[in-house]
Amino acid sequence: MLKVDQDGWSPGRCHCGAVRFRVRLTDGLDSARRCDCSFCRMRGAVAVTAGLGGVEVLEGADLLTEYRFNTGVARHYFCSTCGIYTHHRRRSNPDEYGVNAACLDVSPFSFAEVPVNDGRRHPSDTGIKDAVVGVLRFKARRD
Repeated sequence: MLKVDQDGWSPGRCHCGAVRFRVRLTDGLDSARRCDCSFCRMRGAVAVTAGLGGVEVLEGADLLTEYRFNTGVARHYFCSTCGIYTHHRRRSNPDEYGVNAACLDVSPFSFAEVPVNDGRRHPSDTGIKDAVVGVLRFKARRD
């Protein structure tokens, strides 16, 4: 369950706790998605959405490492100590951040289904918005 304070902010952190931040999600957990671009396929995180003013780094800003590739528009941020991806500024909508749901103490396995966006044929290249290429499903094993 996502923790939200009275002002709509949720706490977030990397694995080692050196980077701490807070987010105000635009659609709560309803915006959960993954991407199939070359980078996101390897990263594997479930991302949720925050607006540009919806991510505030509270501690460890100097420990965040930025990574860009291909067009260089998307900015991916990682803790330089533990390596965890915390958030990124989107290429598809530079007015938004994608935030690693696991950094908000929300397990990626809490989502029964997660839409996968078409990152190989990126919306910024094709003009097709919200192209979903599939859905990842998690089915818990009963012991």
